[in-house]
Amino acid sequence: MKFTATCPAGVELLVAGELKEFGAVNPQIDVGAVHWSGSLESVYRACLWSRFASRIFLQLAAFTVRNEDELYNEGRRIDWLKVFDVKATFAINTTLSGKTRINNNRYAGLKLKDAIADHFRDKLDERPSVQGQRPGVQLHLHLKEARDCDEATVYIDMSGESLHRRGYRMAGSIAPLKETLAAAIVALSGWQGKGPLLDPMCGSGTILIEAAMIAGDVAPGISRPWFGFFSWKGHQPELWDSLIEEAVSREEAGLDRHWPLLLGYDSDPRAVAAARKNILRAGLTDHIQIKQAELATLAPPEAEGTLVSNLPFGERLSEQEIVTRLYRALGRICKERFSDWRLAVFISNPDLTESFTLRWERRERLFNGPIACRLLCTSLAGQHETPFIWSLPENPQINPEAEDFVNRLKKNYTKLQKWVTREGITCYRLYDRDLPEFNFALDLYGKWFHLQEFAAPKTVSDEVAAKRLRLAQEGIQRLFGVRSDRIFVKRRERQRGAKQYERRGEQRKPKFQEVREGQAALLVNFTDYLDTGLFLDHRPLRQRIFDGAKGQRFLNLFGYTGSATVQAALGGAAETTTVDLSANYLDWARKNLALNGFAELRHHLVAADCVAWLRDCTDHFDLIFLDPPTFSNTKKENRVFDIQRDHRELLHLSMLRLAQGGVLLFSSNFRRFVLDEKLLEEYDVKDISAATIPQDFQRNAKIHHCWEFRLKE
Repeated sequence: MKFTATCPAGVELLVAGELKEFGAVNPQIDVGAVHWSGSLESVYRACLWSRFASRIFLQLAAFTVRNEDELYNEGRRIDWLKVFDVKATFAINTTLSGKTRINNNRYAGLKLKDAIADHFRDKLDERPSVQGQRPGVQLHLHLKEARDCDEATVYIDMSGESLHRRGYRMAGSIAPLKETLAAAIVALSGWQGKGPLLDPMCGSGTILIEAAMIAGDVAPGISRPWFGFFSWKGHQPELWDSLIEEAVSREEAGLDRHWPLLLGYDSDPRAVAAARKNILRAGLTDHIQIKQAELATLAPPEAEGTLVSNLPFGERLSEQEIVTRLYRALGRICKERFSDWRLAVFISNPDLTESFTLRWERRERLFNGPIACRLLCTSLAGQHETPFIWSLPENPQINPEAEDFVNRLKKNYTKLQKWVTREGITCYRLYDRDLPEFNFALDLYGKWFHLQEFAAPKTVSDEVAAKRLRLAQEGIQRLFGVRSDRIFVKRRERQRGAKQYERRGEQRKPKFQEVREGQAALLVNFTDYLDTGLFLDHRPLRQRIFDGAKGQRFLNLFGYTGSATVQAALGGAAETTTVDLSANYLDWARKNLALNGFAELRHHLVAADCVAWLRDCTDHFDLIFLDPPTFSNTKKENRVFDIQRDHRELLHLSMLRLAQGGVLLFSSNFRRFVLDEKLLEEYDVKDISAATIPQDFQRNAKIHHCWEFRLKE
């Protein structure tokens, strides 16, 4: 007997391997299919036990045809009375391969259907009925291009319907992974049924269920109520029943063995509920744990194991950008916390392979339906990230005209090194207009330098100012041995309204770099905006937010790029809300959250004018961060915001949203700002400005003002 098993492209070797175990003779691999000869038992075992095949076909006839009439005549010669009973229903599925002479698959199927009906009518004077949905017998016609004809093969579908339908999945997540492909992912990951298996984004739990069925020696088809061979006249019920009994015995024996830890997480409570329902239907509740958790909180349950996941892919370009940051978060978390584990991730966009910043040992080409995918596999041993530290070159050649500037820069760098090393700080101010002739501020962001030139007084000519800037750039390059493309220069002038937050230059896709602050990874932009997206002087404030956020409802007003929100989320905030009028900055915040492994289910991003939003808001928050601009225009509402004039109303509205026992952190970088004294009578107010000025900004103690506000008891 000749059989064919179809499967997703890339899984053929797995299918051939298991078919040999089922008794297949001489399996031959084709693209998306494996052909073999064997006994009836081999095909029964394939239907019952195959974890990777999609369908199993028994070949009924093979012949060549040149047109539809020959197809009809050859189809009519098949002894259909030996295949199925006239009372059984049937249906025909047709596929074409290459440039076949019969080029309409629907018409080809109709010709074979007519041949079958006429064959029965000739023999019995009656014909079987066609039924599209779950027919008694599912037939398959395959036409393949040949030299001067079409090669036709007629099969009966022994599986009846796709073998991925195991019978346990009732509730699926968005674009659920087929069970057969999930099993292939587990097998190709290198997991052998021993040691813990962790899926950090488990969706409806398919990967974990398939892994559990492997570990417990559970036949994938044992819960299916129907197979295509049930109405086939060659079916041997006694043989099938004996194989079912064997499968039941093996499953019972599997329940008594030692089970590995099978653990899944998902941030979406709907996915968690769906996974638990599917696990219950599969009878595996005692063997798989599902918990609701963010990727950011992922930690290894044991010292060694395998992490396997089908990752989200994002259909639109904007979603792909978020997915890219999410992949980066997973790669970083794995390197930092899973150093002795193996990792296998299934992605639907091969272009994002490098987003994880990992060295991949294997890249398996797989298909999820028509979508070309990759299964990326590696060992995480030795892939940890090491903090970048600048090593100053010995005896750099410095232009004498820049010596004072370079010496001060070196002195500041040396002085700050113990502090930044002890505190784990990688982004800090290195120079802040220390010398009148070099009127710059220089910030170090890991591997990048951000040099801000302040407008020179009128007594200094443009030529002299340009020369000093050039000397400063050259001095930084020589002192640190840094390439010129890692030094970004901005010119700072007095700004009005939202000008300092607006895009600079041509409207192209913003370019981001990743930096670290404490546990957070944050995106900065050195080229497209005047500010980088991370206010370094607020570092102690963000640390306060991190320290006080556990279990709190956090509100970030004028949220900018969401760096404070990320720190609150990492600190364990129960939920966060970030409000900003700029869609660009909210998108930036969204990327920052994804870069740290946070979804938006508990972290809400609201595009709105903060004052108007506060007037409509009815929620309460335990921790509020309020850092408004000094001045801004709201074009939509034709409203002008001035911090000195409007801060009292803004604080009143914000304090109405503060829960009893909560704290509001209010900050302003307006140097001449004066807090309305009436606020001191209405609320418990504490000036914490001095405590929130970091060491690297001590020369500029008025960089911001900051207060803690609490409701009076």
